[in-house]
Amino acid sequence: MTAKETIAPATNGETHAAPSSPARPAHGAALEFGKAWTYAPAPEAADHVRIDPRYELFIGGKWVAPSSGKYFDTVSPSTEQKLAEVAEGNERDVDLAVKAARVAYEKYWSKLSGIERGKYIYRIARVIQEKARELAIVETMDGGKPIKESRDVDLPLVAAHFFYYAGWADKLAYAFPGRSPRPLGVAGQVIPWNFPLLMAAWKLAPALAAGNTCVLKPAETTPLTALLLAKILEECDLPPGVVNIVTGAGATGAALVAHPDVDKVAFTGSTDVGKRIQKALSGTKKKLTLELGGKAANIVFADAPLDQAVEGIISGIFFNQGHVCCAGSRLLVEEGAFEPLLRRLRDRMQTLRVGDPLDKNTDVGAINSKMQLDKIRELVDAGEREGATRFSTPCELPARGYWFAPTLFTGVSQSHRIAREEIFGPVLAVMTFRTPDEAVEKANNTMYGLSAGVWTDKGSKSFWVSQKLRAGVVWANTYNKFDPSSPFGGYKESGFGREGGRQGLLPYLEVD
Repeated sequence: MTAKETIAPATNGETHAAPSSPARPAHGAALEFGKAWTYAPAPEAADHVRIDPRYELFIGGKWVAPSSGKYFDTVSPSTEQKLAEVAEGNERDVDLAVKAARVAYEKYWSKLSGIERGKYIYRIARVIQEKARELAIVETMDGGKPIKESRDVDLPLVAAHFFYYAGWADKLAYAFPGRSPRPLGVAGQVIPWNFPLLMAAWKLAPALAAGNTCVLKPAETTPLTALLLAKILEECDLPPGVVNIVTGAGATGAALVAHPDVDKVAFTGSTDVGKRIQKALSGTKKKLTLELGGKAANIVFADAPLDQAVEGIISGIFFNQGHVCCAGSRLLVEEGAFEPLLRRLRDRMQTLRVGDPLDKNTDVGAINSKMQLDKIRELVDAGEREGATRFSTPCELPARGYWFAPTLFTGVSQSHRIAREEIFGPVLAVMTFRTPDEAVEKANNTMYGLSAGVWTDKGSKSFWVSQKLRAGVVWANTYNKFDPSSPFGGYKESGFGREGGRQGLLPYLEVD
């Protein structure tokens, strides 16, 4: 089967069965799996999960109706069904939230000792652990990601970040020895829709440990787990106003960023919005961290363990439907390994199960929104128009919801849009190289610099390449591995500042 013959358009249907045909007919042809990867449905029970029909704003420790009286629907991307109505905050609501955070900072949080702050943060972590199953289900329903990712990756990391920073709360002097760390005051935090609860943990945990109070603005397409987190904060008796959650769209986030009484802004999202935020804060005294887009290179050398590399490639681009800022969306393969790796990769892609995110067998869930699906389709169409060869796994997609089959392109050049622009979907651009220098040059030939991967059996080569890559995180013989004690962040147009680890405390402190 040649590259020209492997294009398989997705079809609509009710199941997510893998393709069917006979076994591999000859050396070099793609494997055909028949019904070997068709699993019986194994849905996660959601009947014990309670989603309120309407959610208000969480300001000053109370649930407050929006001053505008406006609400918006949050919709499940896998079914297009309405899950709840959510309050739409405006400038007045943001002002109330910032004032509540300032009062809480001056009246409660700044007066507590580090060890007492740590107790609150530790308590939050424990309750998150207790409610992890419910939170994972809501994360999957609201965002479209497979339940096994929400359950086994997101929620354990959420709790781990709160546990980790609870331990730092009374040790700030040790984090920066010989210096005098002090909290900034009120932090305004705007988070994206791809990892809603995890990004909230990344923002809130270090800010609280450092002694700041917070106003959090979740993404409009995935607000539910942040609102459930507010209920957890109530349960933990967090002093009123220490964390405030204001839901809404872009205008709500812009009001928070522009508020004159916010001391620190933390934003995770698109590079375009990050640029606008940086411009808006220019000339102010506000501290800023930005974690923006990426177009990561996953570099595979001919001496790499190819089967292991294939698993890393799959994880790097198809985890969370490719809705990952550090996704390995550019695959650079040494020419000698191109054919065997591509054959293995196509075979492995055809074992991926696409469908109901609440099914525990699902590997690739729903695209987060209609808007994002349209963007993915537009860039994929551009790849085909520019002459790249498309391979999409021939799977049946559900009739309702937002879906896109796992896809890769070969014959990609550096000038193609699919090699330059962040697609933020399950689409991989494959290119080749001949020498390590060429691999580094191609990997760095991007405006982004968030992450990268290197696959080789030679430690010296992985260290050499890693040191040459202009990326904030470089994984060697693995991909998408995270730990709360390890810093994460980018270079160039992927942003600045670090989240995670001791370094993640610094953006929330004045250090003399």
